[in-house]
Amino acid sequence: MRYAAKIALRHLLSSPGQTALLVTGVALGVTVFIFMSALIGGLATLLTQRTVGSIPHVTLEMRERDPRPVPLAGTVQAVVQKDISRREQIPVWEPFVPVIERTPGVTGISPQIRGSAFVERGQAVAPVGVIGVNPGNLSVIADIEGAVVDGNAGLPVDGILIGRTLAEDLGVRVGQVLRLVSDRGRERSFRIGGIFSLGIATADRQAVYMNFRAARALFDLPTGVSRIEVKVAPVNDAPAIAQTLRRATGLKVTPWTEDNAQLFDALDAQGRTGSIIKAFALITIIVGIASAMLLSIVRRRAEIGIMRAMGASKRLVTTIFVLEGTLIGATGAIAGALLAWGALAPFPPVSEVAQGGLPVDRGQGQFLLAIVLTTLAAAAASILPARRAASIDPVEAIGQ
Repeated sequence: MRYAAKIALRHLLSSPGQTALLVTGVALGVTVFIFMSALIGGLATLLTQRTVGSIPHVTLEMRERDPRPVPLAGTVQAVVQKDISRREQIPVWEPFVPVIERTPGVTGISPQIRGSAFVERGQAVAPVGVIGVNPGNLSVIADIEGAVVDGNAGLPVDGILIGRTLAEDLGVRVGQVLRLVSDRGRERSFRIGGIFSLGIATADRQAVYMNFRAARALFDLPTGVSRIEVKVAPVNDAPAIAQTLRRATGLKVTPWTEDNAQLFDALDAQGRTGSIIKAFALITIIVGIASAMLLSIVRRRAEIGIMRAMGASKRLVTTIFVLEGTLIGATGAIAGALLAWGALAPFPPVSEVAQGGLPVDRGQGQFLLAIVLTTLAAAAASILPARRAASIDPVEAIGQ
């Protein structure tokens, strides 16, 4: 093996231009492989962060009461229909809070009162979704405090926070008064304490945050809460944590993954696309090395014939050319990995990517995988040319 490696290295160094060209081609293929891995991985991370960053990871609600049959004599059947005039709520929710907080993986909890309302400003009327929260829990689910672009995030009993799009539609600013009419017919005036911009169209146009006590009065809910929203880490553990909370509370528990199936379909399609691109990069490397090795064998046909005439076995010749291809692949893979590392260095972390920027995550570049796969692919690409070299008849090769 040492003798074969020595000859293979000499063969490569005897044609430095050709060797450098092959190594460069392999390096570029590896760079593409790593860059696509970092880009696809970073894009998946960015989409997940922006999807789950401002939504609850697990939601706890009261189980819906289905219509129940009422036994009657004879053949008549009757059911008691669900009372649609009643708002579904968790009537006794305080005991669930410590249970949820003690659950492993839970990082935040926000009991909320939710309902529909109309906001009125002069002749302008807009439907909104009201979210009543305790002021201390305002940013547990979505970073409302960090998204405030005007005013402040304080939530006094007579104050509200509205989205920037809604403020523009109504032509209002901080300090002005809006009247809210709930779906229960209750009316109340609130002063705009702050305007936020989450970058989510529905939230910026329709969400209104208010104090927990004010929401109770507006929606006529003296006790109970509409839902309990929970944040977990890591977010991919939400289904398992939801199952735990479902057993512990008996409530209807929904993880974020159930409402975002389309996101996973998109990420899966995106991952398959990236795999196809990376596969083409490897195929290009294989074809390039195999073609170069075949040309090298044709050019060195006489040398191979002399080696065979001097007693070199077919196995030795095969080993020499397989080692040549492997050395080209390994050297190009390492060079490509270093090139990709340097090219990816200027990109910021995914969490700091600006709007429209490339979400490249260097940590997901799969550097080691690229080196190993390229080296193995180069070795595989050299087998056929090596076997062809070993099959050369020394008499015919020397006589030509």
